[in-house]
Amino acid sequence: MNRDQARKRIAYLRDEIRRHDRLYYVEAQPEITDYEYDQLFRELQELEAKFPDLVTPDSPTQRVGGAPVKEFPSVRHTVPMLSLEKTDTLEGLRKFDADVRKYLGTEPVAYVLEPKVDGVSIAVRYEKGQLVLGATRGDGTTGDDITANIKTIRAIPLALPRPLTIEIRGEAYMPLSAFEQFNEKLRQTGERPFPNPRNATAGTLKQLDPRIVAQRPLSAVFYAAIGGSFTSQAETLTGLKELGLPVPPWWLCRDIEEVLERYHRDIIAGGDETRDLRTQVPYELDGIVLKVNSFAQQQRIPAKARAPGHAIVFKPEHWIKPAETKIRDITVQVGRTGVLTPVAELEPVFVQGSTVSRATLHNEEEIKRKDIRIGDTVIVRKAGMVIPEVVEVVRSKRTGRERVFKMPTTCPACGGPVRRDPEFVAVRCENISCPAQLKRTIQHYGQRRAMDIEGLGEVLVNQLVDAGLVRDVADLYGLRVGQLAALERMGEKSAANIVRAISESRQRPLWRLLHGLGIQHVGEEAARKLASHFGSLDAIAQASVEELQQCEDVGPVMAASIHDFFRNPRNVAVIEKLRAAGVNMREEAIGSRAATGPFAGKTVVITGTLATMSRDEAQEKLRAAGANVTGSVSKKTDYLIVGTDAGSKLEKARALGVRTLSEQEFLEMLKK
Repeated sequence: MNRDQARKRIAYLRDEIRRHDRLYYVEAQPEITDYEYDQLFRELQELEAKFPDLVTPDSPTQRVGGAPVKEFPSVRHTVPMLSLEKTDTLEGLRKFDADVRKYLGTEPVAYVLEPKVDGVSIAVRYEKGQLVLGATRGDGTTGDDITANIKTIRAIPLALPRPLTIEIRGEAYMPLSAFEQFNEKLRQTGERPFPNPRNATAGTLKQLDPRIVAQRPLSAVFYAAIGGSFTSQAETLTGLKELGLPVPPWWLCRDIEEVLERYHRDIIAGGDETRDLRTQVPYELDGIVLKVNSFAQQQRIPAKARAPGHAIVFKPEHWIKPAETKIRDITVQVGRTGVLTPVAELEPVFVQGSTVSRATLHNEEEIKRKDIRIGDTVIVRKAGMVIPEVVEVVRSKRTGRERVFKMPTTCPACGGPVRRDPEFVAVRCENISCPAQLKRTIQHYGQRRAMDIEGLGEVLVNQLVDAGLVRDVADLYGLRVGQLAALERMGEKSAANIVRAISESRQRPLWRLLHGLGIQHVGEEAARKLASHFGSLDAIAQASVEELQQCEDVGPVMAASIHDFFRNPRNVAVIEKLRAAGVNMREEAIGSRAATGPFAGKTVVITGTLATMSRDEAQEKLRAAGANVTGSVSKKTDYLIVGTDAGSKLEKARALGVRTLSEQEFLEMLKK
């Protein structure tokens, strides 16, 4: 393909991808599958890689995320982003209408009714049709400039169909359908899951690395504009959709009576759960917003202290009301770290916007505390409006036929022995190759903070395990290019890259192997200290519980966990396979730490954001200088390095008399 042919094909692909984005996010009428969309996107990426001079800022490929930023600049909003007054009764809506009429008299007042998305408020600015700014709400007057992150969200067009200069306001959110899948990925990599979609959205938008944001399933919806020639809220919503921006469902009502009629008919749908608005939208709802439609009328209604006078949020009380159902059975799931989690299998019940049939029971102690039995009638709600949980048992409805639940004495997935964690109220399967844990274990082994195997993501791991090519982490080192190339959507070049990345991991430092093995209670810092203290995996494996505790920060619980891990025959077998595959099991860097200098042998903590480097980079520099880097301030801390937005660690350091260093002082000391 020559350059002219490439230019025409690239233009076609960009138009097609934008058209499908609009069909998916704005029209809610997708024409192709996700796989077909990915094929178009991949072809565009490949062509732009071959002809880099044809890449433009508004190309869909530019959503993948650029280089990380050190901090978010502040941006002052052109018009303050105010919160809204709230009511939880229909009488409150009538009072709002009466207040509006105090200023507008007897003239007709039309209202727009629209859902309030439980997301993160954002403002997006276009100049001459090009997206130039994305910002958070912040304190309402000043927010953070998160333009690089906003550009990764496919629902937000990088360019408008007309060269307008306009600011659009709305909510970023994580779709309900994607939230649980996202949390599951976090669990698989040993990270803490988010309690609800809003927290997940907020946490994602705060990422300093837009490449991370690009990998997370964020979307957006818009409901307001500053600029343009709109004269009403209804006209604004219509105009935004025409510009290719997703908007919420909305209703134009001639008066307050039609507002109440629409509420009963189209929002709570007369009690019909299948037509309830909460089941019709892809996001969590935080109420219903009522706005005076005419902008001219809005301007005649004075604002209140921190809210406009022309709008109000109605939060129906029954939307957060729990439901009653029965527990059909209690099953047990096995997580990456081997934790056995009891799950209530429920008679399906509609709770806060969706039908629930399962709810976590957390652990055996929680079941005993609430006296939950199989066959019980229980009260169920959604924690954080998302996660189903059993609140309490309706003991008055017990029949005597209910059964007491007992945790299994063997793993339900592999049949191996289980062990109660001495520190937490949890029961764990100790088998590193347990099928239920295997996929998550392999992902953890290959993650960046462990063996750092590039390309070993969830999709590939699932394929490897499902095809029977990998039965434990050691099997990774026996994979051949031909085996990988035969997998779906895996070409010869990609397969070769994966095999090379796996091979390169053989020479990783010992601490990475220790962390990658997923030994309970052994995180990254503990793995570093164990590797440095003992010098080899064999020395760690042969150490007694008492000897393990001689290593800094290794207490009796961690020591017992390590000791037991290396005495499990299945784990030992995997380690021997790793040894045979040539994986490094010695701490090559032992003794190489700086013996002199201001940080040698010192315990150092970092708080806040550094301007010249990431926290990970700073920690590596400190370790190279012989420092012991920890995450919390104590009497043993020698230095606290303080960046911007320092938190409670700074207060604690001052209270304990720990010496604090500015970033500049830290950099100067590194030079000594």
